[in-house]
Amino acid sequence: MSSPPTTIQPETAGAPLWKAQLMGLLRGEIRKSFLRGRALPLYLLAAMPVLLTLLWAILPLPPEARRETGNAAVVFAGAFQAFILHVLVFVGCLLIFTNLFRGEMLERSMHYYFLCPIRRELLVAGKYLAGQIAASSIFGIAVVLSYILMFLPYGGRGIEYLTVSPGLGHILAYFGVTVLGCLGYGAVFLLVGLVFRNPIVPGIIIFGWEFANPYMPAVLQKISVIHYLISLCPVPAQSGAFQVISDPAPAWASVPGILLVTAALLYIVALRLKHTEITYGDD
Repeated sequence: MSSPPTTIQPETAGAPLWKAQLMGLLRGEIRKSFLRGRALPLYLLAAMPVLLTLLWAILPLPPEARRETGNAAVVFAGAFQAFILHVLVFVGCLLIFTNLFRGEMLERSMHYYFLCPIRRELLVAGKYLAGQIAASSIFGIAVVLSYILMFLPYGGRGIEYLTVSPGLGHILAYFGVTVLGCLGYGAVFLLVGLVFRNPIVPGIIIFGWEFANPYMPAVLQKISVIHYLISLCPVPAQSGAFQVISDPAPAWASVPGILLVTAALLYIVALRLKHTEITYGDD
């Protein structure tokens, strides 16, 4: 049986107890889940776009492919929407957040948290924030590095594009969209990991819905996370065959919408956890 988690700290230095407990949870969860061997698949996943853009930077390409920095911007926009959001962020959040509670149950250590004098809402907040810090850091850094590598072959023009305009703004926009994606998908998969004994099946269903989003009617496209993330991208990607072109959601609706859905899902997780009983024999 696993040893009890060392994440709950007493009140120290006059700080409120809930704040000390939250910081203890964050330190313990990040160290346990994201600084050990189990985090290796996440780092390998995040390395994929970096390696692909590195190949773009070092392999010889036709001169016309590198004539204008705008070409690289369009190529990256397509790769970001089709691969980084649909696959990298989605699968990464699936691996991270479904395991936050389900992993404790499988390792038969969840009851230690329930025996500690800590509110269930704070337990949800601590685990979610730890997953969010890890996901946003790992995948956000991967996005920034990938974007920079896309423009290095352009020499001085590429450096100017990245440091002046519009490249610098695009880097911040792509990083922000990545963080919002981790927020939205993280809340979805935190709930999935708590509700379902086998999160793979609902994960595949959600992946199919998000992947098919561009081919759905405009009304159904709005019932997804990916629609609002794509709407926030600074450069539109080229549309493929059979895709349904719908109006992008404005930023004033997309950002608050993702945050509100995230808050609602976390509230449901907290309510669910309040009525959760540990029955290891059923797992």
